[in-house]
Amino acid sequence: VSSPMPPAQIIDCNALAAKHRDRIASRAASIVARGGKVRLDAVLVESGDNGARVYAENQARTCALLGIEYKLHLLPASSGFDDVAGRVMLLSADDLITAIMVHMPLPAAIDPYRVQRLVAPEKDVEGVNPANIGNVVYGRSSLAPCTGLAVIKMVESVIGESPTPALASEGRHAANLRGKLAVVVGASDVVGKPIAVLLMRQDATVVSCNKWTPGLGEITRQADVLVAAVGKPNLITPDMVKPGAIVIDVGVNRVAGPDGKMKTVGDVSFDAVSKIAAHLSPVPGGVGPMTVAMLLNNVVEAAERRYGAG
Repeated sequence: VSSPMPPAQIIDCNALAAKHRDRIASRAASIVARGGKVRLDAVLVESGDNGARVYAENQARTCALLGIEYKLHLLPASSGFDDVAGRVMLLSADDLITAIMVHMPLPAAIDPYRVQRLVAPEKDVEGVNPANIGNVVYGRSSLAPCTGLAVIKMVESVIGESPTPALASEGRHAANLRGKLAVVVGASDVVGKPIAVLLMRQDATVVSCNKWTPGLGEITRQADVLVAAVGKPNLITPDMVKPGAIVIDVGVNRVAGPDGKMKTVGDVSFDAVSKIAAHLSPVPGGVGPMTVAMLLNNVVEAAERRYGAG
């Protein structure tokens, strides 16, 4: 009789994010010591939803702790496309500014894609400009989407690092994914697709699926690394997971709990899958804190490209 699987190790993403913040602070201090500037300029259109404002305030506090300047460009709720686009183009053209992001959501009448493509690629620390998405696909050194980077760093924390040909020339290391089968469920432009491409860049064999893929469970059961990024609660059940797999849950869903109160859950049936997987990321407190850390990592990387790495 085979012995039962030990419970999954829950990936401590808060501790992992803290490690990355320490490195970010050190790199930022090195740039400042050499006379450079590390600054993030963020554009926020005011709205009735206070969530984005709270996020911006938290971002300002985190930047201050890491030695990164933060300037919030607050635009009135009545702003149209020309107002937002004009501010983004001014920031993109300013040689003193190295990092730009645009807080979402924008007013309903403004197409986010049209705004994002105006952010200069070398300052696009969210990795949302189509030029940066293209650079990720072609394997050029680029500012990659933050959630995709977060997933790679989380996998890397579990299976270790190994130099890969694509990164060795830059003196960088990546997750030891060569020969691993990675399945990404979800193919959104900002999350699923970049995650799949970043996994490919590290020599993983990647299968991209969505919630309508026929025989989805048969595919996911083969995965050494399974990434769920759909936005559907309990999509990934234990019978869909290979024993000993690494499972990264990117989904964020609001559902009613047994007591009727709303709670945040991922795409993975957490308790049940934790009995099958070897490593599992939690929701909340998983990809979220790591994504914020990767945004600030990109801020420092953009500054290093301007002023040189220490």
